[in-house]
Amino acid sequence: MFHYDGGLKLTRIDLAIDFCRRQPRGFISHAHADHIGRHELAFCTPATSRFYQHRLGPRQVREMPYFQPLNWEGFRLTAFPAGHIFGSAMLLAEDGGRSLLYTGDFKLGESATADPADPPRADVLVMESTFGDPQYRLPPRQRVIEQLLDVVRDALDRGFTPVLQAYVLGKAQEVTRILTTAGIPVLQHPAIYAVSRIYEACGCSLGACREYPGRPLPDHAVVIPPAGQRVARLEGIRRKVTIAVSGWAAAPRTRRWLKAEHAFPLSDHADYDELLELVRRVAPGVVYCTHGPESFVARLQKLGYDARVLGKPHQKRLF
Repeated sequence: MFHYDGGLKLTRIDLAIDFCRRQPRGFISHAHADHIGRHELAFCTPATSRFYQHRLGPRQVREMPYFQPLNWEGFRLTAFPAGHIFGSAMLLAEDGGRSLLYTGDFKLGESATADPADPPRADVLVMESTFGDPQYRLPPRQRVIEQLLDVVRDALDRGFTPVLQAYVLGKAQEVTRILTTAGIPVLQHPAIYAVSRIYEACGCSLGACREYPGRPLPDHAVVIPPAGQRVARLEGIRRKVTIAVSGWAAAPRTRRWLKAEHAFPLSDHADYDELLELVRRVAPGVVYCTHGPESFVARLQKLGYDARVLGKPHQKRLF
């Protein structure tokens, strides 16, 4: 049914899943740079199609709205919400006798901008396990949001500009929606604002936000890309409080990477407990884990699951 070739492929229909290198056919779970390639034909949700082409230019796309099965050369392909970012999708592939669920990046918990994850049951589960270490048990979301808003409001009250660092696609829009819902207007870096316009065009409202006008404005927060990303810096912000928003902030040893005065563990990935919950809900016969520590595979094995690391050399032909 599938095999590993530097990434996951559905064998009979030669469908590459989340490949960065160009393929004749590729399924794209979401449009972050490490999941997209210049495929001859891409399969993805309508929103992901917009982001994908925003990043790579006009491409041939077969859109897959959530829950609407696509029959393709003997396979039944269905996109399910992944809860990661707006438009993100899990892929359920069925060949008549067997089923495989590929999660891509996902989150089971609440999101301000993404549709709630809705994983179906499947015989085989291929899952992202980024936070597959117990230190990434995230605190309650509402508590993190309240703490974030306290820091933002304190900065504004003292005449400082709160500058929030968040990924251009996904996290920046999530943070913007959280701030504007709380009555705090937002100015966005141009690279972020270009993506936010697509959100709005696709029906995901972000509230009172606009492009940074070249100077900070009173009582406004500013949202920019993370410190390490290669984008033009904003000029004119003298008095500021820097705030990183990332699931990595859950672990003290990773906070130094974030290069900010404050860091809040607001994530668009499943935390450790949500990873375990996904496996329970999908109830697969076998689990393959990717993008995470091998210790998580060992944990699943101790719980009685047939769990393996995706892509080990002896697993060239998987199923």
